[in-house]
Amino acid sequence: MQPNLVQEIQQAAQQKWERHAEVKEYMSAVNPPMPKIDVVHYPSALHQSGESRVIRFDQSEKLQTPYPATTPNLLANYLRICAGDTLKTEVNASSQMFYVIRGQGRTQMRHGTLEWKEGDLFTLPAVPDALHSADSDTAIYWVHDAPVLDYLGAKADKERFEPVLYTKERLNKELADVRKIAEGRNRTGILLANPNFPLTMTLTHTLWALYNVLPAGVTQKPHRHNSIAVDFVVASGPETYTLIGKELNPDGSIKDPIKALWTPGSVFITPPGWWHSHHNDSGEDAIVLPIQDAGLIMNMQLLDFQHVK
Repeated sequence: MQPNLVQEIQQAAQQKWERHAEVKEYMSAVNPPMPKIDVVHYPSALHQSGESRVIRFDQSEKLQTPYPATTPNLLANYLRICAGDTLKTEVNASSQMFYVIRGQGRTQMRHGTLEWKEGDLFTLPAVPDALHSADSDTAIYWVHDAPVLDYLGAKADKERFEPVLYTKERLNKELADVRKIAEGRNRTGILLANPNFPLTMTLTHTLWALYNVLPAGVTQKPHRHNSIAVDFVVASGPETYTLIGKELNPDGSIKDPIKALWTPGSVFITPPGWWHSHHNDSGEDAIVLPIQDAGLIMNMQLLDFQHVK
């Protein structure tokens, strides 16, 4: 090969390696304006009728991602499965959480068959697919961490835990036990944990879940955290809601809040770092199930949970 030709090929290769070498002035790029996380509501009407299907909470256009995402780290969905139908879920995720809103049936995956009913919650690890069969009209709240894998360009091929079932009976018993010893406290709930993650004490290595009761007539004072919450309303009466805002007033209340009503079977998003307080002005106890990416955030030691005393 001619020396000049070799040199030209080498120069072309060098130019190829350099073509994406950008630089930014420090102060203009150190804190880039990231896409805004909004308070969004996903009503229960989305899963109450129609054919069997996956109903994604897709905010990818707003988040500017080339893949479906509800938050940068999580994708939340409703599964609607008509009586007698089966619905297959296939996702590249390392953690999946399913909460049965109504109905009963079973989920088949490579580990075996898991039976579930209304009020049960179960988690699946990095399984390639799962087949959900409904004996009666069914709706399931499904949250997973596929957006994290999509962002990293990674494949979920290692299981960090085995499937876990938290029955409705177990959840309600544990919550009742906590209420007995937590009387007078401003917050009463149980964190769902897995023995494989003793440091973060979370549902999975990425997901965090709280089964939280808001008793009738109670207001839970404002708190904040750097994880994004995808809040599912298990049960509530009228005039039960969350106030959400960026700042506090001098008296500890939330400044210029957005009001997110609690409607059973619905979901709302709480942005990261925003103050939020829960209010139950009804005569009925309410229960909320927030799912967060706090397993990741806590592992990074960035959760920064704060609350008004």
